[in-house]
Amino acid sequence: MKEITASMAGTVLKVFVKTGDDVLPGQEVLMLESMKMEIPIESSTEGVVKELKVNIGDFVNEGDTLIVLV
Repeated sequence: MKEITASMAGTVLKVFVKTGDDVLPGQEVLMLESMKMEIPIESSTEGVVKELKVNIGDFVNEGDTLIVLV
């Protein structure tokens, strides 16, 4: 399994994928808001979304797992 993690602390603003979606390297999978800036989170690998670990409005810390891929 592969994980997509938060590159910085922030609030989940948007989620662009759902369980079962194919993800490619470089694809934006969600948007964080940190210090009033929108920070896109991209996948570094390809896979299929197995589990979303966060919901819109959740606060995450740097390094937290956001999405699990298989």
